[in-house]
Amino acid sequence: MTSKALSSAINRVGQITQQLSSQAPIKQQLRMASTANTVHKLNTGASMPAVGFGTWQDKDAQVDAVNTALRAGYRHIDTAHIYGTEPMVAAGIKKSGVPRDQIFITTKLWNNAHDPKSVEPALDASLKDLGVDHVDLYLMHWPSPFKNGDALMPKDGDGKIVPGKADYVDTYKAMEECQKKGKTKAIGVSNFSQAEMERLVKESSIVPAVHQYENHPWLQQSKFAQWHKEKGIHIMQYSPFGNQNPIYSKDEDLGKLIEDPTLAEIGKKYNKSGAQVALAWGIAHGRCVLPKSKTENRIKQNLEGDFKLEAEDVKKIDSLDKKFRFNDPSGNFQWNFYADLDGKTN
Repeated sequence: MTSKALSSAINRVGQITQQLSSQAPIKQQLRMASTANTVHKLNTGASMPAVGFGTWQDKDAQVDAVNTALRAGYRHIDTAHIYGTEPMVAAGIKKSGVPRDQIFITTKLWNNAHDPKSVEPALDASLKDLGVDHVDLYLMHWPSPFKNGDALMPKDGDGKIVPGKADYVDTYKAMEECQKKGKTKAIGVSNFSQAEMERLVKESSIVPAVHQYENHPWLQQSKFAQWHKEKGIHIMQYSPFGNQNPIYSKDEDLGKLIEDPTLAEIGKKYNKSGAQVALAWGIAHGRCVLPKSKTENRIKQNLEGDFKLEAEDVKKIDSLDKKFRFNDPSGNFQWNFYADLDGKTN
């Protein structure tokens, strides 16, 4: 090798070394971010980050939002087939550079695929859209079946939802088979009543790992939560900010949950917002919380809702329960949801 070629080779090695060194801090930051947050143990033994990133709504913004969330330190992404955001979640994960094995991914089975024969194909479709070979958690989105088929919201001539014939227990048993095949690490449900949960546990083989339902300081459902604790079923709170979402327009004279004076006062003590206090309250009770945002600052602020409240402050928030439920599509879905739970109005 000539001296010129040798010099060139040495320079090239130096460049590669410098490049690798410059990438190391980024990878280290990603790892550090992923280990700084509270995690909960599921009945499967798996660990699930207490703060998940919700991807419902704002479909076109989700690639950047998921990327921002992961780079900020989130390691739990919640999506669903009906959201239409699974491909965006996949793109956001790829853009972030965070390895798949560091991310807890939850998705959900939609109502039009409750027929037991449709469950695995529906999960396969979600896996394809997410660009993964398995999810960490697969939930039955609602106990209510729609007419089986391609239509997400099948309607009759009068514009009403056409209900399906599948029994949610049979649907769940098909989900159990998906878990046995390794296509999902855990299974669970969402939006079930206590009677529905009791029947499901009695008639199935795998105790649900998670139940995702509306829960916040104004709808605490303490007895229902205690039942889950006794059964070893983890609670995942959606709408942790209550009526912050504009779609919850009823009872506007209530004001916003995150502006509740008690939350605001407690927040001052920790230099936190009312929203962050609401999240910390859920985590203090051992639950997972699912805030959502497409704004970078709010995405980061929501993650900072993972902090420890003193016991006296948790008790103060416990006293705020108004039994206000903001999400109940019973009339539209042709199913009487939450029949035996607090906050039932429809």
